[in-house]
Amino acid sequence: MGQVTPEVEQRVEQLRQKLQEASYAYYVLDAPIMEDTVYDRLYRELQELETQYPQLISLDSPTQRVGERPATQFTSVRHNIPLYSLENAFNIEEFTSWESRWRRQATEIDAFEYVCELKIDGNALALTYENGVLVRGATRGDGITGEDITQNVKTIRAIPLRLNMKAPPPVVEVRGEAFLPIEVFEQINQERQQAGEQLFANPRNAAAGTLRQLDSRIVARRKLDFFAYTLHLHQLPITNYQLPVTQWESLEFLQEIGFRVNPNRKVCSSLEEVRDYYNYWDTERRNLPYMTDGVVVKINSFALQERLGFTQRFPRWAVALKYPAEEAPTRVESITVQVGRTGALTPVAELDPVQLAGTTVSRATLHNSSRIQELDLHIRDTVIVRKAGEIIPEVVRVLAELRPQDAQRFQMPSNCPVCGEAVIRPAGEAVTRCINASCEAILKGSLVHWASRDALDINGMGDKLVQQLVDKKVVQSVADLYDLTVEQVISLERMGKKSAEKLVDAIASSKSQPWARVLYGLGIRHVGSVNAQTLTDQFRSVDQLAKASAATIEGVYGIGPEIAQSVYQWFTLPANQTLIQRLLAAGLQLATGDRQDINTAKAENLAFSGKTFVITGTLPTLKRDEAKELIQKAGGKVTNSVSAKTDFLVVGEDAGSKLEKAQALGIAQLDEAQLLEMLNN
Repeated sequence: MGQVTPEVEQRVEQLRQKLQEASYAYYVLDAPIMEDTVYDRLYRELQELETQYPQLISLDSPTQRVGERPATQFTSVRHNIPLYSLENAFNIEEFTSWESRWRRQATEIDAFEYVCELKIDGNALALTYENGVLVRGATRGDGITGEDITQNVKTIRAIPLRLNMKAPPPVVEVRGEAFLPIEVFEQINQERQQAGEQLFANPRNAAAGTLRQLDSRIVARRKLDFFAYTLHLHQLPITNYQLPVTQWESLEFLQEIGFRVNPNRKVCSSLEEVRDYYNYWDTERRNLPYMTDGVVVKINSFALQERLGFTQRFPRWAVALKYPAEEAPTRVESITVQVGRTGALTPVAELDPVQLAGTTVSRATLHNSSRIQELDLHIRDTVIVRKAGEIIPEVVRVLAELRPQDAQRFQMPSNCPVCGEAVIRPAGEAVTRCINASCEAILKGSLVHWASRDALDINGMGDKLVQQLVDKKVVQSVADLYDLTVEQVISLERMGKKSAEKLVDAIASSKSQPWARVLYGLGIRHVGSVNAQTLTDQFRSVDQLAKASAATIEGVYGIGPEIAQSVYQWFTLPANQTLIQRLLAAGLQLATGDRQDINTAKAENLAFSGKTFVITGTLPTLKRDEAKELIQKAGGKVTNSVSAKTDFLVVGEDAGSKLEKAQALGIAQLDEAQLLEMLNN
C-alpha cells in the first residue's frame, strides 16, 4: 500500500468528479461532453490510482459500479501498376474544395456520379492473376515496390485462387484491403494475453503483423478477411464479358468473378448525398464487424477518371474523406523546444505515453508560443491529444479542471536552446526564431533538407550521419560536403570503407542535379519544390536570380510577395553569397544546362523544344518521374492526357486507354529505348 500524497489525493478526486459529470451528460442529458476514448483513458487512470492506493477507494467512485516477429525473408517486388495513395479530406468543407478543383478541369461536365465506399482500416494488397490463376500477392510498400507474400495471401478465404471466368484475360490486377474482423482481433489478443505475449494495439496493426509472418500456418489461423475495390483489366475477351466503364460496374464485376466486395457502397449524384452517406456511417461504423476510418469517394466514370489523371502523388478523381481523429487524454510532464532548419523554435509537449491511433505517443507539437497562450497550457496539465491527419500528434485542448496546484506556466526562451544566441519574434509573426546562421540545429536541418529526395537526393545521408558530421565539426556548411574525403567519413561511427566510398560517390553524383533542385535544396523560406521550378524556368541562372529585385521576382506568375521578398533577402546576405560561390566552385548546376549526365539530353540542343509528351504504362528501367525530368531537361513538356496537341506517347507495359487514343489520333509512340536514343542524339 503506497503512501498517499496530497497531490495523489487531489488527482483522484478530480478524476471522479470529471467522470461523474461525463456519465451524467451521457446517460441523463443525452448530451455527451467527451469522446468514449477520452472517458476510457481517464477511467483507466483512476483505476490504476485506486489499485496503487486502495485506501482511496470510495463507494461513489465510478470504478465501483461493477465489481509479432519481423520478417526478413520476403522478396521485394515491383508493382506492375503503381499503388497511388489518396488525398485526404477531413471534413465536408475540404471535400467541397477537392470537388471544386477537379471540376475546374472539366467545366463542361454538368451531370456526374460518385461511388462512395467505406475506407477499410487494414492493409492494401496487390493481387496478380495470370490466365485466371493467382500468381502473386504483394504488400503496398511504397506504392512502387512491395513485398511478395503470396503464400500468406493464399490463406485468406475471401481471395479466390482462381477467378470465376471461363476465358480470363492473360493478366488481371486486383487491389483491395486485407483486414481483421473486430471479433477475431479480440480473440487473438485474448490468446496472446494468456500466452504472456504483447497485445496488438489495433486490428490494423494485427493484420500487418499477420501478413508479415514467415509461417503461413500462423496466418491461416488468424482468419484475415479481404474486400476488393480496384480492378485493372487489359485484353478482356469482349465476346464473353462486357468491359466495365464505371467504378460501380467494376465492383459488380469483381463480385461476379469471385471477390468479396464491401456491400455498404453507394452511388451518389451530388455533394449532399455524399455528405449524408458520410454522416450516416460516422455513427453506424461502430456497429460494423470491422474497422473503418472514413469514406473513399471516387468519380464513377472511368472516362472522366482518365481525363483528370494524376498529380505526382494522388489521383485527381478520388479522395479519402476521413472521420475525426481519435483523441485521448494524457498529462504534460514538461515542455522542450526544438530548433528547425529555418531557425524556428517549436515548443514540444513531453507527454505521459498514451496509445493513440495504434501507436504510443509521448510527444506532441505545440506549434508556437501563441498556441500555448491560446490553450492556457501549464506544465503538469491534463490535455487532450490527437493525431493531425493521423500522423502528427498535437494538443487539442486542456482540461483545466484537472490542473494540479503545482502546475507551472511555460515561457518561451529568450535565447536559442542550441547555440545560446538571442532569439527574435518578427513583427506580425507567431514564430520565434534563432537567426544565428552558425547554429548547429539550423545547420543539421539544412543538411538533411539538402540531401532529401526532392532536393539533391544524396543516398545514405540520413539524420544520424548528419548529426555526427556536425557534432564532430567535419561539416559546417552544405558546401563542405563536396570537400569530404573517404578518410574523413571512415572516422565516423559505424562507417566502413565501402560505405564511406558510396557516400562520397553519392555526394559527387549530386553535382549533376538540375538548377531547380539546387534552389530548392538551399532551403529559402517559402520556396518549395514547385516554386523552385517556377523560378528557375524564369531565371535561368543563379546570377540572374541573385540580381533580380523583389518586384521582378514577384512579377513571375505564381510567385507572391512573401516568396519574392524571402528570395530577395536571402541573396543579399553575405554568408549566402559566399555559399553560392563555393557551390559554383564545387561544380554544382546553378544554371539551366550547366552540366548534364551522359545519359541525359544536352539542354543546349533542346531536342524536345516545343514538343508535348504523355507517358503511359510501366517503363523497363526508368521511373515515370525520371522520364519526365529527362524530357523537361531537353525542353519538352509532359502532360497527363492525350490530345491532338500531343506529339509523342512514351509507352511502357500495361499501357491503357491512352495508347488506344494516341493510335486513333495518329500520335507517334516511343518505347524507353527510342526515347533515350532521341535524348542522346
